[in-house]
Parts: sequence; C-alpha cells; structure tokens
Amino acid sequence: MERAADAWEHHTFKDTIVKAANLEIYYRALNFYLQEQPSLVTDLLQALTPRIDVNRVVRMFEKSDNIPLIKPFLLNVQSQNKRAVNDAINDLLIEEEDYKQLRDSVESFDNYEAVPLAQRLEKHDLVFFRQIAANIYRKNRRWDKSIALSKQDKLYKDAIETAAMSGKEEVVEELLRYFVDIGSKECYVGMLYACYDIISLPTVMEISWRHGLNDYTMPFMINYLSQQAATIVELKRDNEERKAREKEERKKEDDTGPILGQSRLMLTQGPMQTGGGPAAYGQTNGIMPQATGYAGFR
Repeated sequence: MERAADAWEHHTFKDTIVKAANLEIYYRALNFYLQEQPSLVTDLLQALTPRIDVNRVVRMFEKSDNIPLIKPFLLNVQSQNKRAVNDAINDLLIEEEDYKQLRDSVESFDNYEAVPLAQRLEKHDLVFFRQIAANIYRKNRRWDKSIALSKQDKLYKDAIETAAMSGKEEVVEELLRYFVDIGSKECYVGMLYACYDIISLPTVMEISWRHGLNDYTMPFMINYLSQQAATIVELKRDNEERKAREKEERKKEDDTGPILGQSRLMLTQGPMQTGGGPAAYGQTNGIMPQATGYAGFR
C-alpha cells in the first residue's frame, strides 16, 4: 500500500492480506481501496467478509458518504440481520425508489428502526412506499395508524386484513362503520367475512337495519345461524351421551350395592354366639372370669 504505484497488484494483494494476523490492516486496506481503487473495494470486501466487523465497515463508509459503493457487500451480509446493515440498505433503497426490494427487506429482516422508518415512508410521494409504512405499523401492532394510512390511499383490502389481524372488536367495528359511511357495500361484505369471528352479531344486525343492508348481510346471517344450529346439535348430542354414561354408571352402582352392603353388615355385627341361650352372668364374649382372691360382698 505504501508503494502502490510500483508494487500493487489486486489479486496478489487480495490473496496476501487475508493471511495477515493484524485485523487493523484490513481496515487500512479498505481505506486504501476507497482512495485508490474504489471500483475494486467490493471484491476486497468479499474476500475479507469472514474476518471483518461488518458494523465497523458500515460506519466507515457512512462517514465518507460512500454507502452506495458497497451495496453488493451489504446485500451479501444482510442474512446476518444486523441493524446497521439493514438500516443502510433500507436507506439506499428509499433513495433509489426501489419499493419492491425495500418491501422484501423489511419483511425478511426485522432488525431495524421500525417506527422511524415507517414515519419516513408514510410521507413519501409514491403510494407503494406508504403501503410499506402501513405494513410496518401493522407488524408493530399499531393497528389504528396502519388502517388510517390504508384508508388514506384507498387500500381497503390492506385495511381489512389489518383489522382482522388485530383481533380487536372495536377496531373492526370502526372500520365496518367507515365502509358503511362511504357507501362501499363490497368492503362491507368483505369485512363481514374477513372478521367473521371478531365482529358481534348485534352490531351487524343494527348496522344492517339502520342502513338498509339486509340483502348484503343475509349471506352472513345464514352462515352464522347455520353454524349456531350445528353447535346446538353438537351440544345436544354431547349432553345425551353424558346422560347415557351417567345412567350406565348408576346402573352399575345399583348392581354392586347389595353385596357391598352385606359385607359391611357382616363386619360390624360382632362375633356369632354358639350357645342356644344368653351368656351366663359374669361371662362375656365366651371368656371365663378370673379369681381375684377377694370375697364377694354380702
């Protein structure tokens, strides 16, 4: 590096530097390439990847404002899911307006500053980036913010999916009433099925009656009542089976009861008498009284 004009050759240098024990030489080499051979810096990084600190490399090139120069390297090491790498790549993709690759990046690698990125994207001129912002809010359980962005750009399918993922009845009901207010009957029906297990039947009936949506609500009602009837039939069957088991158990107890009762009587009635009459005075349980040496009272 000190006599690059006379002694430097890229392939020889690359093969030699990986054998160096001093890690600081790697970063000196990167600075050298950045100054002298910027087009070859990615190739050098590829050779040094197992030995260098990726975060330090990112900071180095951010400081010199040369992150675009090492984009291939960043994409190659993104599988490590390091925050510095993810943030650098996401910034690059926003500048390049590559929303497809940005969407893949934020969905595949979650170690990045989510909320600041979403706040930045929601102000973007392109709707695709605002859609990514809504998805980031959704992943971070900011349901209201995500749905608001989707409604703003009329991405109603995304809004319905977010409401269903939230699992919150109040979120679902608010969006359902929004679709009724704007007169979107298709989205109203879509909500009924996407959020079938969340939305309450009284709410649906009340909205349907007030806004004359019975024809659109009827398929939902038929399905709901059909499922309810099937549940009742199943409960009745389970109840009958339970009663049959209890009846069978009582029958078994009745069949075995007298034998057990007789055994209990035999155990508690005491020893049997062998003589025909009552025991003589002073003699109990067949045991003769013993002499004590004292005369009886007269």
